[in-house]
Amino acid sequence: MRTRIIATEETLGTSAGAATSISTATCVRLVNNSGAVRVVAVSTVVSAASSTFFSMPDGTVEFLEKGANEVLWADGAVLGAKVGFTN
Repeated sequence: MRTRIIATEETLGTSAGAATSISTATCVRLVNNSGAVRVVAVSTVVSAASSTFFSMPDGTVEFLEKGANEVLWADGAVLGAKVGFTN
């Protein structure tokens, strides 16, 4: 598997009101190099009253599949980039 970078990496917002769709991505490469476990949230809209959460250990990379209009935020510095996969 090879990863195709589609959009410039950005830092996720740190509250529901600062959530981002990462350029309406359906696949996002997340990087946590913050020095701590971070909680990442997936919401249907910015400032949503409810979100789905998962923990991301320090020093890890995750590939997250999501809806194009779903947004992400984290409780600290997590980087995200819109990506695709190619052979």
